[in-house]
Amino acid sequence: MSRPGIDYDTHSHDFREEAEASLPAAGKAASDDSKGFVLGLVAMVLAALAMSISPSLVRLADVGPFASAFWRVFLALPILWVWMRYAEAAEPAAPRASFTLATVLAGMAFTGDLFFWHISILRTTIANATFFATMAPLWVVIFGWLLLRQRVSRATLIGLLVCLAGGTALVVQSLAFNPSRAVGDGLAVVTGAFFGLYFLAVGAARGRTNAARVTFELSVITSALLFLVAIFFEPRILPQSISGWGVLLALGLISHAGGQGLVSVALGRLPTVFSSLVIFLETIAAALFAWILFGENVTLIQALGGVVIIAGIWISRPRSE
Repeated sequence: MSRPGIDYDTHSHDFREEAEASLPAAGKAASDDSKGFVLGLVAMVLAALAMSISPSLVRLADVGPFASAFWRVFLALPILWVWMRYAEAAEPAAPRASFTLATVLAGMAFTGDLFFWHISILRTTIANATFFATMAPLWVVIFGWLLLRQRVSRATLIGLLVCLAGGTALVVQSLAFNPSRAVGDGLAVVTGAFFGLYFLAVGAARGRTNAARVTFELSVITSALLFLVAIFFEPRILPQSISGWGVLLALGLISHAGGQGLVSVALGRLPTVFSSLVIFLETIAAALFAWILFGENVTLIQALGGVVIIAGIWISRPRSE
């Protein structure tokens, strides 16, 4: 009778050792997930801030909307290429699938985004253009369900509705029908749809390669397509002054290389829908830049709308199971 007891104790001891040994690994995995989430969140917040200056810069450019869209992407290519080379040299064993279908679709979606976005900025208020364009989360949910059969949590849907309410408060004064702005508002809505497709495509592309390669390759596609658009629609493509080049360089380095690069980083670490919700912060920052540069006043209701957007993002945050 004693021998079975000894065997039982031995097996129990071994089991406890295995269980205890697994705890540090589980803790490390949880820690890595937490760090990845924080890094992704910081990247998306910085992306929203970097892109929020773009409407003001488009207004300040001394070339047409399609030319500024082309230069915005084209001038960022050298920086994005260096980033890609550095990232892949640092992790030579990491996957690096080139020009995947998802990356090509991301480049095409971003072309549509900038095509309509840059026109809308000149046809309506910056606050309106940015709000309708950053309704991308709504399109991410719709397209994600229709095309990919993706479902989202109740908390995410509540957060989305809260963010939309906050965004509406930001533009409530200019949402009244105005024939002179109706076309610009409609173009901004189309921009949001393309931005939603862009989020889904980049999220899919990030599953097969790194953020730097995705951003560089989609930018190659976008700049090529926008060059054709600019040649066809614009009377001139080259800026006429040093300050004009400075505006375009800021668009390229801050809004595109910085903004879109950070979006690609974040989409490798955060759920797509939540990432698109964080981009609502762009609406807040764009309204502030418009107030500073063009005198588009920020009222108390608009300020409260900004607070509501932040609350919506917090509500929709991913929960650990």
